[in-house]
Amino acid sequence: MTSPMPPLSRAASVPSPQLPLALWPPLDFALGALSCCGACVFTNPLEVVKTRLQLQGELRARGTYQRHYRGVVQALWVVGRTDGLRGLQKGLSAGLLYQGLMNGVRLGFYSYCDAVGVTAAPGGSLMSGAMAGALGAFIASPAYLVKTHLQAQTVEAIAVGHQHNHQWYSPNSWLVALTAACISGVAVAITMTPFDVICTRLYNQPVDEHHRGRLYQGFSDCLVKVCRTEGLLGLYKGMGPVFFRLCPHTILSMLFWDLMRQRAFQDVQNQS
Repeated sequence: MTSPMPPLSRAASVPSPQLPLALWPPLDFALGALSCCGACVFTNPLEVVKTRLQLQGELRARGTYQRHYRGVVQALWVVGRTDGLRGLQKGLSAGLLYQGLMNGVRLGFYSYCDAVGVTAAPGGSLMSGAMAGALGAFIASPAYLVKTHLQAQTVEAIAVGHQHNHQWYSPNSWLVALTAACISGVAVAITMTPFDVICTRLYNQPVDEHHRGRLYQGFSDCLVKVCRTEGLLGLYKGMGPVFFRLCPHTILSMLFWDLMRQRAFQDVQNQS
C-alpha cells in the first residue's frame, strides 16, 4: 500500500508574482517619444487635412460657405497642388514636439506604473492609463496649439478658419543659432556618448608591467566587450551628465560664434 503524497505547501504551489522588467525612465521616455515622432512624419499630411476639414465652415450653416475641401483624397490633392509638397508637412516641427512630449510622457509614465506594480492592482491599469494620458496631454497642449495654427495657415484661395500668419525667425536672428545649437547639442550627446564611454574605459583600465591594458586591447576590443557583456545600453552609461555638459557647451559655443561672425560681417560691410 502506497503512502499518501504529502500536501504541497501554499508557498510551493503558488508562484510569487514578479514585477515586469523596467527600463531606465529617461530611456523609456525617449523610446516612446522617438517611436511616435517617427510615425508623425508619415501621418502629418493627414493631420493637415484633418485640421482644414474641421475648420471649414466654422460657425456657418451648411450650404452658405464655399467648400474648398470635400474629402481626404481631394483635400490632399488641393493642398499639394496649391501649397506644394511642403504644404502637406506644415506644422511638422510643432507636431514632432507635440508627439514627443505627449507620447513620451504618456508611454513612459504608464511603463513606470506597470514596472512598480500599480497596473496589477484592481483598476490600476485603467487609472494608470487615464493619468498618463491626462499628464501627457497637459504637458503637450502648447505644442498642439502651435501645430494647429501652422497647419491652418495657407494662401487666401483655400484658406479656412482664422489665419494667424505666424512668421518664422529672420535669417539673421540669434534665435536661429540658438535653435540650431539646441538640436545639435542633443545630436552630439547621442552620437558621442558611446565614444566617451569607451575613452573612459580605456583610460581607466589597469596596465601590466609592459604598460599594456589588462582589460582591453584597443578601441574595437573595448567596443565588442562592452556590447557583449553589458548590452548596447552599456555604451550609453552616463548619457545624462554627458548631455547636461555638452548641450550647454554646444549651445553657447554656437551662439557666441554666430553672434561674433555676424558682427564681423557687419564691420566688413561698413568698411567697404
